[in-house]
Amino acid sequence: MSEYWAHSGGHHLASHLQAVALWAAEFSKHFDRVPPAQRWAYLAGLWHDLGKYRPGFQQYVRLADNPDAHIEGKVGGREKTHSAAGALWALQRLEQTHGPQGKLAAHVLAYLIAGHHAGLGDWNEGLQQRLDHPDSLQELQEALAAHPPADVLTPDGFSPDLRRIPGGAGGFALWVRMLFSCLVDADFLDTEAHFDVGKPDRREGFPTLAQMRKAFDAHMAALPVTPTPVNTLRADILRQSRAKAALPPGFFSLTVPTGGGKTLSSLAFALEHAQAHGMRRIVYAIPYTSIIEQTADVFRNVFKALGDEVLIEHHSQADAAEKDETARSRLACENWDAPLVVTTNVQLFESLFAAKTSRCRKLHNLVGSVIVLDEAQQLPPAFLQPVLDVLKLLVKHYGVTVVLCTATQPALNSTTYFDASKNLRGLEDVREIIDDPDALFGALKRVQVELPPDWTAPTPWADLAVQLSAEDCVLAIVNTRKAARELQRLMPEGTLHLSALMCGAHRRDVILHIKERLQARREGRDMRPLRVVSTQLVEAGVDIDFPVVYRALAGLDSIAQAAGRCNREGRLEILGLVVVFVPPEKPPQGHLRKGAEACISTLHGQAHDPLARGLFARYFTEFYHSVDLDQHGIVRLLTVQPCDLAVKFRSAAEAFRLIDEADAATVVVRYAAHHAQIESLLGTLAAEGPQRWLMRKLQRYTVTIPQRLAAQMLGRGDLTLPMPGLYVMVNTDNLYSNILGLVSDADLYNPSGFAF
Repeated sequence: MSEYWAHSGGHHLASHLQAVALWAAEFSKHFDRVPPAQRWAYLAGLWHDLGKYRPGFQQYVRLADNPDAHIEGKVGGREKTHSAAGALWALQRLEQTHGPQGKLAAHVLAYLIAGHHAGLGDWNEGLQQRLDHPDSLQELQEALAAHPPADVLTPDGFSPDLRRIPGGAGGFALWVRMLFSCLVDADFLDTEAHFDVGKPDRREGFPTLAQMRKAFDAHMAALPVTPTPVNTLRADILRQSRAKAALPPGFFSLTVPTGGGKTLSSLAFALEHAQAHGMRRIVYAIPYTSIIEQTADVFRNVFKALGDEVLIEHHSQADAAEKDETARSRLACENWDAPLVVTTNVQLFESLFAAKTSRCRKLHNLVGSVIVLDEAQQLPPAFLQPVLDVLKLLVKHYGVTVVLCTATQPALNSTTYFDASKNLRGLEDVREIIDDPDALFGALKRVQVELPPDWTAPTPWADLAVQLSAEDCVLAIVNTRKAARELQRLMPEGTLHLSALMCGAHRRDVILHIKERLQARREGRDMRPLRVVSTQLVEAGVDIDFPVVYRALAGLDSIAQAAGRCNREGRLEILGLVVVFVPPEKPPQGHLRKGAEACISTLHGQAHDPLARGLFARYFTEFYHSVDLDQHGIVRLLTVQPCDLAVKFRSAAEAFRLIDEADAATVVVRYAAHHAQIESLLGTLAAEGPQRWLMRKLQRYTVTIPQRLAAQMLGRGDLTLPMPGLYVMVNTDNLYSNILGLVSDADLYNPSGFAF
């Protein structure tokens, strides 16, 4: 055969291998400081599709005339497999050139190449057996019999040296995952260039960080500022954030009371810091999918002079499983190729521990970035140890700066708060951006907190509804979706509702309506009662200002965040009122309940300010000591075995799930207020399939529910499944309420993992 194809449509195989090798080497240069041809990612790219030289694959890819023809696991038989050949060739070739140590080093390439479709595997539980299988050996023999070019099979200059691994044995798993990211993103991009999906390359569509910094300065200079004490303090916080940006990269904390302007101050720090140290992008991670839109909207407003495409807003869970992937689903997965990314903790941390190609693709773009962890107290307790470990590796070896941004800093110092007897490892050398946080918190005190007279006496929902109905302007925050709907049902007509069963566009509209009503009340234009019942999604990044806030018993950090929605601007002549009540149902089992218990323990007998800054270290210390900070054994699963470099990548990825449900389902809803836009996007999805720009726009109309419930709704005909991983609500009026959001069976609102 005179010409070999990598994909249908005549994509030349040798050209594809060379292009992917060069792309991957380019991506890895930011953490692999050797010439391109000597980089691990280069060699992985050169050999990743070696099995496609097999006659059976060549015959199949020509006859199929299908962009999915090359994907392993589809119907078509053994001739489609092609990722084992390159892995086996790496083992043979490096043993020939470098002996037993070369063969051991080749295990790194075997992980990458064998997993570039199916994902990173466990060496001793699947991958080694696969490479030892006769079919894999035959795959290599058939590929070699086709006589691939010498510059593909035997490139010059590569010297495997495991002594250069960033972080040594402790950093091995992250390093392999970073290399894997370089390979799969390079593979996807070259494949995308071949198929030409008919859309402009989004890599050229974003402004630079330098342009964004200039636009930020212009925006801040043009803001009309009312000379109030709160605004004076915010200006000083902004000034300190800019001044500290010149410090060397590493760990920082930005400890600012809610309402102190930390969103814009943290962005200012990140822009200045990135420019000062030549960093590549800013990643802003937020705990809840439900309020990511608010922060993204703030940033879009800041940078509106630069156009519509200024950031990536990424929180979709609609990633195809390996068995369901298509060419389009592979190309549509996110790679964070923009200077500013606003995402969720789920996306960030599950990607850092992922095995899937779609999740790993973006990781190399974290190198040389500023990662702002908004509401850092929400770092997942059951995964806190592996999260801290990976953050330390990113800072020390991958040129990353991490900013812990919150009013309630978690106790993460390894020498002060972490228990050495439990082998817990905290953070070192975290530099505070604010010169005197205690003085700042004292100056920004705007509320008084009323605690329950009896921590064991619940308040029935009906009684609470009576108390709330007596207030003209009040916000009530509860712990679960179920509680929010139960309380909403008992409230007077016109009470507003917020939960994550409303899509992002719906929540945005309601929050904007609340802000407009609050402003109208302040100006005396609208004195109608304004009452809102919300889950805790309103506690992070939502800039609303009520005179009275009721908060169901929860962790002390949650109570402090709720207080940040009360007298936020300091306009009241007296302090705002925050009422903590014991709800009729206990918080869901697990960390929500343990947080409430630690809160009671911390505040019991407290005669002074329950939100005094010094109490939070005590609270977090007690809370962290009550939970297993590596509950799922992630550290053990990712510990490399020196004899064979065995790591359990797939097992660790399956165990690292921040959402308690085994799987979450993403559902596009039919929100009536945006009917035309939703129908247009769904029409494009049906006609052209998934694309990155399209999936980004659809995110605003999605709701996340447990997978089992999505399957039930699919079976009843309430949902369709136009692509793997993405459900669409049928056009039925009674499935989506313009007040409550998605409506389904009552047990939809019970799972603790979907409390918000």
